[in-house]
Amino acid sequence: MTSSLGARLARQGRAIGTFSRRRLLGAAGAGAALAGVGVVAGCADSPAGSPAPGEAIVPFRGEHQAGIVTPAQDRLHFVALDLTTTDKAQVIALLQKWTAAAERMTAGAEAAPGGAVNRNPETPPTDTGEALGLPAASLTLTFGVGAGFFDKLGLTAQKPAALADLPRFTGDQIDPASSRGDLCIQACSDDPQVAVHAVRNLVRMGFGTTEVRWSQLGFGRTSSTSTAQATPRNLFGFKDGTNNLKAEDDAALRDQLWVQAGDGPAWHDGGSYLVARRIRMHIEIWDRTSLVEQETVFGRTKGEGAPIGRTAEFDVADFSATGADGKPAIDENAHIRLASARSLGGVQILRRGYNFVDGSDGQGHLNAGLFFIAYMRDPQKQFVPMQRALANNDTLMEYIEHTSSAVFAIPAGLGEGRYWGQSLLEA
Repeated sequence: MTSSLGARLARQGRAIGTFSRRRLLGAAGAGAALAGVGVVAGCADSPAGSPAPGEAIVPFRGEHQAGIVTPAQDRLHFVALDLTTTDKAQVIALLQKWTAAAERMTAGAEAAPGGAVNRNPETPPTDTGEALGLPAASLTLTFGVGAGFFDKLGLTAQKPAALADLPRFTGDQIDPASSRGDLCIQACSDDPQVAVHAVRNLVRMGFGTTEVRWSQLGFGRTSSTSTAQATPRNLFGFKDGTNNLKAEDDAALRDQLWVQAGDGPAWHDGGSYLVARRIRMHIEIWDRTSLVEQETVFGRTKGEGAPIGRTAEFDVADFSATGADGKPAIDENAHIRLASARSLGGVQILRRGYNFVDGSDGQGHLNAGLFFIAYMRDPQKQFVPMQRALANNDTLMEYIEHTSSAVFAIPAGLGEGRYWGQSLLEA
């Protein structure tokens, strides 16, 4: 496959619709080189006539990184890494390799041309091979940097003030070993094998420069990031993220999601921040709780997801309504009330979390819950007041605990020829 064919694919991407690893494997034997190809083929929950979710290709390059307002896929593999070097040139070289491989994999290709089977059989393959024959499956790879990245590379003058560690909130049981990180990669896909393959290959490229600090697998998205998507449910059985920011609301995204000029260092303009929190759900206790109490805790009906006192999911909650006993129809400590923009001075965030079940805890209980991911313009002004209000008052906190915490600065999207982190490293 020649570079001219790659350019043709970029021009014809919408018409082509799919570009599977199976076809790329055959092409790779002829010396395929896909770096730089921007194949577009729709996204998950796409309208009739578009590719099925498993066949969709999400553009890697653009004004903003994919995997933020991209319609949320069904599977997640998230990894936080630490730098093992202070050599800036070595880090730049790795980020250039990562970018090339990420662009290939999100287009349905191997991490390197012919990487799985078509190179020297006497050397380790440059692609691990478990995604051969699988389509792109709406794979997105989103890259971010933590506070330690700046400290280790002598870039403290470029560190945004908003990247400060989150404070300890009431009830937190944070494990330092599964928190923070110098770098993060979020892989979302409609096929778990595709997401795992992407992270695995990027991690192996980093040997000698980075090491895994912690990671998390997730299934079953718990938020909708597009008006075309149905609202999913969390492991407590309730619809989650009904009032989430949506990709179609440009004004809200500008105000609440994207970093604007003047917010911080210029390299971060057009980017965002990612807050990750691992939330352990005490499933067994919840399962012994009455439906009335469950609905009181959330402030919504379990079936329809409507605010209590209303009939449909997207009806506006009436926080002034009272019941027959004269008490608020929606409890004063209900999750829906405390997390609402009306209660938080207009603050909103874009939720992009996933359910997880990591076996059992060794005491007869499921080790399960919500891997909370949210994007926002400023975590100190948005997430901190929101989480403080919830931690101090939300009745839901009796059934959950936060066990890990991290904040990352997410750079803006990439133009042609650019690599992850270039705006920062060459600022």
